[in-house]
Amino acid sequence: MKGKSFLKLLDFSTQEIKSLIKSAKDLKSDKKNNREKQNLKGKNLALIFEKDSTRTRCAFEVGAMDQGANTTYLGAVGSQIGKKESIADTARVLGGMFDGIEYRGSSQEKVEELAKYSGVPVWNGLTDEFHPTQILADFMTIEEKKGKLSDQKLVYVGDGRSNMGNSLLIGAAKMGMKFTILSPLELFPEKKLITKAKEIAMETGAVINFEMLPEKALEDADVVYTDVWLSMGEKFDIWKERIELLKDYQVNKKLMGYANEDAIFMHCLPAFHNLETEIGKKIYQEFGLEELEVSDEVFESEQSVVFDQAANRLHTIKSVLVSTLV
Repeated sequence: MKGKSFLKLLDFSTQEIKSLIKSAKDLKSDKKNNREKQNLKGKNLALIFEKDSTRTRCAFEVGAMDQGANTTYLGAVGSQIGKKESIADTARVLGGMFDGIEYRGSSQEKVEELAKYSGVPVWNGLTDEFHPTQILADFMTIEEKKGKLSDQKLVYVGDGRSNMGNSLLIGAAKMGMKFTILSPLELFPEKKLITKAKEIAMETGAVINFEMLPEKALEDADVVYTDVWLSMGEKFDIWKERIELLKDYQVNKKLMGYANEDAIFMHCLPAFHNLETEIGKKIYQEFGLEELEVSDEVFESEQSVVFDQAANRLHTIKSVLVSTLV
């Protein structure tokens, strides 16, 4: 995979995805046992963040540091990208200075354009359409907890047309999983993406379903996954509409009860499970809700593996860096 950009899982074969996850496990073991080798000495990486980040930024910076690379952070107000300089021009400038470029922002078109013109590997840290580095961490976590991906039933609950819904749909299809999106009909993924996922499933043996009833969707579920109901960048005034659509899709004790007893709960974070955030407090003041997409009881339960997922962001992103640069 040397020299290849990591923009979306659609660009990679099942074997390549497996290879990235295996590499991440090896790197995790090496770090834990103090035998990690620095494969990226002398490399310089540009990290473009048009959207705020905790896990993605930290994973790229710490991963690069562990591997001996240097990073330059370019925030939303720290460069001329898209304002005084086009993406194509920016790509060629950065490509002449850096060995690789990470981009996190709204547009999938932007990250694709960066890859087209930069001449170096470009990595998608999140766009409105896809979040591929998150999926690697999710699948690595499922393997650690369940032993395998194939034949596991993964149910994604909430906004099925979000970047996480899209990415899990394609990822599960690629890895031969049983995958269901539990969502209102209005929030199902685009038909074009569903068709593509089902074509992939025909090759891998994956089973793809879409349901609106929790008890039906969650029957025999091994993994229950959710995300925030309003994606980053959407206006606050959309909350009322989104809450009306998704109020019956909160992952709580009742909903988890439809899944297998040993099912795990996953969330890519941040999560609105209490009133300990500014947005959480504002939503409570506006709508009287103390919890949104997941109840605090489930979030803090033994079934929850959300912080294992977060920790694995480091190892999977490091795997992407090493695999595409060395």
